[in-house]
Parts: sequence; C-alpha cells; structure tokens
Amino acid sequence: MEGQNDSGSDDIFNSNLGNVDLIGKRLSPYLNYDLNFIPQSQPDYIFLEGAGKQRGRFELAFGQIGASAMTGAAVGGINGLYNGLKATTLAGEKGKLRRTQLINHVMKNGSATANTLGTIAVMYSTFGVCLSWIRGTDDDLNTLVAASATGVLYKSTAGLRKCAMGGAIGLSLAAVYCLWNSRENLQNITQVRKNLM
Repeated sequence: MEGQNDSGSDDIFNSNLGNVDLIGKRLSPYLNYDLNFIPQSQPDYIFLEGAGKQRGRFELAFGQIGASAMTGAAVGGINGLYNGLKATTLAGEKGKLRRTQLINHVMKNGSATANTLGTIAVMYSTFGVCLSWIRGTDDDLNTLVAASATGVLYKSTAGLRKCAMGGAIGLSLAAVYCLWNSRENLQNITQVRKNLM
C-alpha cells in the first residue's frame, strides 16, 4: 500500500508539474508554451524603423556641439599651458605657486575656448536645422548659408566690417568642407571630362 501511494503521488506531482512550480504556487499559463507553435520564418532581431537611413541634421547637431566644446577645451588648455609656462618662467615662480598658476592658465584658457567654439557650434547647428526644415532638404547650400549666417551673427556686435569678415570666414570654411565632402563627385566629373576629350 505504501508503494502504491508513493507512485500515485509521484504521478499526480508529475502531471501537474507544468502548472505548479517547486514551492507549490501556480505558474502563469503564459509561461507554459510549446516552441513548435512559433513560426521560424520570423526574424530573430527587431530593427529600428529607419535604421538604415542617414541621420538628419538635428541628430548630428548634438555630436557637433559636444565635439566642438571638447576640441575647444583641449586646444585652449594646451594654449593655456604654453602661456602659463612662459609667464611663470619669466616671473621666476617655482614649486606650488608655479603649479597653481599653470592650472589657472590651463583652466581659464580651456574654458574660454570651449565656450567660444561651443557657442559657434550651437549657432551653426540652429541655422542648419532651421534651413533644413524650411527647405525640406539637407544639402551643401544649407551648409554654406548656415556657416555664413553664423559668422555674421557671431561678429554682429563688433561692427559692420567685422560682421562681414565673420560671414566671409564662415563661408570660406564651409566651402572647404563642402569641397572635401564631395571630393569623390569631383573626381568622377574630372574622369568623365577626360574620357570625353
């Protein structure tokens, strides 16, 4: 009798094992499924919609602003270190005083240059995004106009002559960037001209 009870209780335990965990609580019916009912033709991974497309100007703006600020901090810090070494050597400072003066030069110049380049990047990105939304396209014309407008706006408080000079600098930098960015197209054009001649 005892053997029958033991085997009977084992059968009951095994038959309910799919619905009861080891502690005795009931499992959710959603956790008990057969993998044979899931079709294997569906992809293993879920991709974001539009993942293959090139990122727009708005998404690129954040990286450009951050990179500009970090580049400004690095360049300004190196310039500050150079100026600080020169100034402390001329003053004859040594030890802790020299180290403190060097740190002050690096931090002041680094933060000033980072703020300048970060501000320019914010202006350029704002003009670029607005032009992209207004025109409905993102091309080299947006880049040229945004860079020119950034130079004009950045130097707008220094007078008309400096304002025009800032716009010209922005336009020339953007033109160099656009030429560099489309160098493959220029090579193709020159190759076609050589073939025609």
